[in-house]
Amino acid sequence: MPTIIEFKAKTNNLAKAEQKLLTLNPTFIGIDNQKDTYYNTTNGRLKLREGNIENALIHYTRANTPDTKQSNVLLYKHKPSEDLKRILETVHGIKVVVQKQRKIYFVNNVKIHFDEVSPLGSFIEVEAIDNDNEFTVEELQVQCNFYVNFFEINIEDFQANSYSDLLLAAKV
Repeated sequence: MPTIIEFKAKTNNLAKAEQKLLTLNPTFIGIDNQKDTYYNTTNGRLKLREGNIENALIHYTRANTPDTKQSNVLLYKHKPSEDLKRILETVHGIKVVVQKQRKIYFVNNVKIHFDEVSPLGSFIEVEAIDNDNEFTVEELQVQCNFYVNFFEINIEDFQANSYSDLLLAAKV
């Protein structure tokens, strides 16, 4: 299981943030039109991600705090499957569906997302990821904090909750 330190922040200017990121010569993965279907669970969050780049069944837990935080993630990459969707819906029931357009970049082991989430708005997500026990949690935290400062994230811009929680709270 990878170790991930991450943050999510609201922004009013994704284009400016992306231009700034380009100064670091990131690797551009692409634009992914993602549909995340969240299912009812008794522990953590369970979502089926369907995209043109990323497709995965993801279970995760993390604190709902408005800052950088550790996520505990179990990820199963799969090919899109209507059978899997039917099984998950039958067993768990759908909690909420999140639609977003995500630009995905990497700088070394750090994944940067520029998200347009309908109807919530624009967000920056940064994930410092350790898949192979190369980094300590403290080193991942330092990497994440670099991007907090790099993108000039203000404390009030941090988002404590997942997009699913934000949608449910907005009752959209």
